Amino acid sequence: MSSPAEFYHSLPPITKAYGTVCLLATATYHLGLYHPAYIALFYDKVFYGFQVWRLFTNLFFLGPFSINFGIRLLMIVRYGVQLEKGPFDRRTADFLWMMIFGAFALLVLSAIPIFWSPFLAVPLVFMLLYVWSREFPNAQINIYGLVALKAFYLPWAMLALDVIFGSPLIPDLLGIIAGHLYYFFTVLHPLAGGKNILKTPMWVHKLIARWRIGVQPISRGPAANNPQQERGSGVAFRGRSYRLGG
Repeated sequence: MSSPAEFYHSLPPITKAYGTVCLLATATYHLGLYHPAYIALFYDKVFYGFQVWRLFTNLFFLGPFSINFGIRLLMIVRYGVQLEKGPFDRRTADFLWMMIFGAFALLVLSAIPIFWSPFLAVPLVFMLLYVWSREFPNAQINIYGLVALKAFYLPWAMLALDVIFGSPLIPDLLGIIAGHLYYFFTVLHPLAGGKNILKTPMWVHKLIARWRIGVQPISRGPAANNPQQERGSGVAFRGRSYRLGG
């Protein structure tokens, strides 16, 4: 069995970075270094008080140390890792772009008063969960040893459990909406003959290359020079095309 340090170093880069920052955000809160009110998403303070950092800091606070915090962190580790090492293997830029799009979508949705939430870390985790459930829809999941169901239904089951246990509905629902938007525009719409309007921008690829984050794609001839062709030739496409038909 690997040590905790070995396990941590084995995590893929984007998932490891996001989970680490979320853990540090909660740890520093418990050390009394800041109050959550100073990093929460209040649009009036962003636009009228020029406290722009709130657009970013709210995305990393999962709440104080608790069972709920532990569950969210484990969700990042489990579902983020499986995505980054599975459908997004050697596509670190695409995974990072998914996270960026998810954060932006959540910020826009949260601007609607009925959907407003002071912290969007939990919705971002739920977005990861939703995309994972669409990539691995037939995986069998056992929830707390009580209920067995297909992964496709897991986001809704987790939402129902959160409501039963007294957690607010809106954060989970926001994450599901953001996850569906990403999956629709990048997978379902292109498979139906439409254009992928969420193609990863070149600046994200350059950022990944500049900082040497993740494993770079292996050149395999003509397909390596054609991202659309390469995307359609791998395991992820076969699974996605099957799911669209299913």
